[in-house]
Amino acid sequence: MSTNPYETVGFYDTAIAAGRHRAIVGGRWDETGRIALSVLKEAGLLPHHHLLDIGAGALRLGCKAVPYLEPGHYWATDASRAIMLAGYSTELEDPARLDPAQLIEDAGFGFPGIPASITHAIAFAVFPHLPMACLRRALTSLRRFERLESFLFTVFLAPDLATAMKPYRQADGVVTHDLRAPYHILAGDVAYLAQGSGWQVTRSTVMLPRGQVLFTAQPVRG
Repeated sequence: MSTNPYETVGFYDTAIAAGRHRAIVGGRWDETGRIALSVLKEAGLLPHHHLLDIGAGALRLGCKAVPYLEPGHYWATDASRAIMLAGYSTELEDPARLDPAQLIEDAGFGFPGIPASITHAIAFAVFPHLPMACLRRALTSLRRFERLESFLFTVFLAPDLATAMKPYRQADGVVTHDLRAPYHILAGDVAYLAQGSGWQVTRSTVMLPRGQVLFTAQPVRG
């Protein structure tokens, strides 16, 4: 079974030292960042809102969201704080708009130190690299943010159970798997995890890089 490269010892340090902080977060730097900000705006994100960028990497979205949002309204988490700091030091046009203390290392989707003011959250191209349990953890942990209006996330889908048990070629050509990265899951899995953790989800029809599918989760309250 293949090992997730992000879990390899020294992976981030080696890439950052080589100036490859953009490459290791999946490529298509400008395109993917623009798309992520666009879907957030479509979901109602305005400059006065507070955004949590989950799995932010080298701030591919952050370098676009920080200028859009009011200063201090962008927060980010990632398994590696070093990769976020690499993005902070090289990708932000105006670093003064973001306190680096708002870049928080978090490999367990517990969101430590993230304030209750968060209104929107996104995990773009994160869960395709991780087992399905990580999505459940994120959904469960995000429930504590009482002001959160929506959580956007992407996954790779397999069309049916039989296909999900085998490697599956996505529309953009990438081959996904059920037991190793890049992972695919069923749409029914997404709905089940969301319902079990107190969310309702909507599947978007927007076409995303590499055939990922966008879901919008909204908390069920009352």
